[in-house]
Amino acid sequence: MIARDGLRALTHRAVDRALALPDGSCSYYFRTRGALLDAAVHRLAERSRDAFEHSGLTRPPTPPDVDAAARAVATALDRDLAHRRRDLLVRYALATDPTIGAEQRAGLATALFSRAAARDLVAACGADDADSAAADLVSLVEGLTADRLLGARSLDGFVAGTAASVAQLTRPIAVYLRGLDGGGGTGLPPGRPIRESGEDTWRA
Repeated sequence: MIARDGLRALTHRAVDRALALPDGSCSYYFRTRGALLDAAVHRLAERSRDAFEHSGLTRPPTPPDVDAAARAVATALDRDLAHRRRDLLVRYALATDPTIGAEQRAGLATALFSRAAARDLVAACGADDADSAAADLVSLVEGLTADRLLGARSLDGFVAGTAASVAQLTRPIAVYLRGLDGGGGTGLPPGRPIRESGEDTWRA
């Protein structure tokens, strides 16, 4: 409903009509609009966790290397763009609404990408400051996602779910990951192996 009609369309009565429920059913469980928005945020987070668990990308590529890691991240982003476009649009609609509370906004900020998991990937790529590098990686993929949905890249004709789409997303991620090695700022050459990480990859 939010993805189709915008956040203003989200009302108790509209939910009742959309689900063919008796009037008052939604308000019985969610007394206020704030409670309804909170439920939407929690549901979006649940869907994101479920999508990640079934993505097949919960472990780094084996054998691990920077280019393979970049492709894995890009493939996951491309899958979201292809199959979870509605969820992504709902997230942006919720996050930009001025009535969203601080707790709800924090939930939305971490609903799709995890800094904690990103830390394992950037540490394996040689980052000296893994915490900062993980935050930067999340910022990068946030920007790539928004650009493909709403920015100039949305006008370039890339179709999510295609090899061209994955390649477009892979390039900037690979450039970033290669540059994390502490070798005098020169970055990693393509295909250089990275250290094994026993933890899950960076996505939430």
